[in-house]
Formats: sequence, C-alpha cells, structure tokens
Amino acid sequence: MKSLEKAIKILELMISSGTLRVAEVAELLKMNRISTHRCLADLCRLGYVAKKDRGSYEITYKIVELSTKITKRLDIVNIVKPYLRELGLLFNETVNLGYWNGREIIHIDKFESKEILRIDSPLGSAAPAYCTGLGKAILAFLPEDEVNKYLSETKLVQHGPNTLTSKKMLKKELEKIRQTGFSIDSEELAAMLFCVAAPILDHTERVRYAVSISGPTSRMTQEKIEKIKNKLQEVMRKISSQIGGVDFEGMNAQRQQRTKVTERRKKSDKEKT
Repeated sequence: MKSLEKAIKILELMISSGTLRVAEVAELLKMNRISTHRCLADLCRLGYVAKKDRGSYEITYKIVELSTKITKRLDIVNIVKPYLRELGLLFNETVNLGYWNGREIIHIDKFESKEILRIDSPLGSAAPAYCTGLGKAILAFLPEDEVNKYLSETKLVQHGPNTLTSKKMLKKELEKIRQTGFSIDSEELAAMLFCVAAPILDHTERVRYAVSISGPTSRMTQEKIEKIKNKLQEVMRKISSQIGGVDFEGMNAQRQQRTKVTERRKKSDKEKT
C-alpha cells in the first residue's frame, strides 16, 4: 500500500470511527504500527489530524473546510436530474426526488411517466413521511432520537388501505429498510399506488433526500419490482458517491466498525484496571 493510499484510508477510517489510537488504526487497516505512526505524523504536520492525550488522534476541521468548499459547488437537483430521467425512461414510471424538512416530505423534482395512467405529485407538494416510500427511506436512516421525536409528535392517520398506524409496526418496518436499503409503499399513501424508494446519504452521513419510482399496482409486477430495486440501489450508489457520501451498505459497515472500536477500547480499558 502506497503512502498516499495509506493516508487516505486513515482519514476515511477516522472520519467514520472518531478518535483512534495508533494500534487501533493499524489493526483496523491491517497496517504495521511503524508505518501507521509515520502516516499519522505526516497528517498532523499537514493539519488534517491532531494528536490528543493518551496517544490518540482525531480529525481536524481542515477536512470540514475542504468538504464545505466542495459542497457549495454541488446542487443536489442538478446532480440527481439525469438519474431521474434514466430511471424514468428505463421503467416508464414516474420518478420523484423528495426532501425531508424535519416534518414531512417535499417533492422537489421529478421525471413523469408517459403513461396515461400515472402518479402525479406536483413539485413543492408535501406528503407524510410515515406512509410514503420517500419518507420511510429517510426515516430509517435518521438517528434514533430524531425518529422517536418525529413519532412522538406525529399521529399515524390512515391514508391508504395498508397504512401502518401502529408505531411499533412502523419501527419494525424501518429496521427492515435499514437492512435492505430500500422502502416499499404498497397502497399505504393511497389505494392502487405502489412505490419503491431509496435514500441518498450525503458526505455527513445525513439523510435528507430520497428517490422513488411510483406506478399503479396493476403495472408493478413482482418481476418489475425486483428490477427496480436492483437498478435503484445501483443509481443511489452513484449519486452518493458523486456527492461524497456512502450507500446504505457503506453506512452499515461504518456503524459496525465504530461498534468494533468501542468494544475493543472497553476491553482494553478493562484489562488495564
């Protein structure tokens, strides 16, 4: 592994895992401690990493400054628009880009199906998060305290024949979405409406946007749904990568990595005492 590659991998690891010691970095990246220490020293000298007490290291705000400059040049609608068109032409269904404003989903862009019978959500219109594909895709990847706050402030009203009005059942559904990376709205918002959606994870691992493909249940065969799922996740990986984010698999891997670091640290501290 070359020096530049090592340095980038260390930065990526520390961004996802937080403060780390030399031994922890070396173990997680399968590097020897000498080269790990040398890399961290170089990153400290360049101002991207700072040394803390007890021999641990953390990312500095220089990384944030760089990402902020890049983010300012990114426009999510312009980035996603060609993908909406690609999905729309491929499946001949309506494709929506939704934004989470903290309370509900706002439709901010779309590619309309050419079919006479199609789903039409006007730009700027709002929809509940708990019974839409877009909304559930986003809720599933929000921090637990934000989801709990949303549920405590929201009454789950019946909209379609299959709306989940039990908060316990909705939480189970969100857990399933976290595992699969996509959400389904099967007549939850409205009768005869079927939707598949997936979240866009940005460079801060925050979820504010999602993309959905919607159509009447009569056209959404199981074969078509499976094709939509596969293609949608492929597109989400491309979009997330383009804005410096991760896909849901990457996010879950980072969560597991953070858990591993925490458990290792607890074990190490216990052995010392």
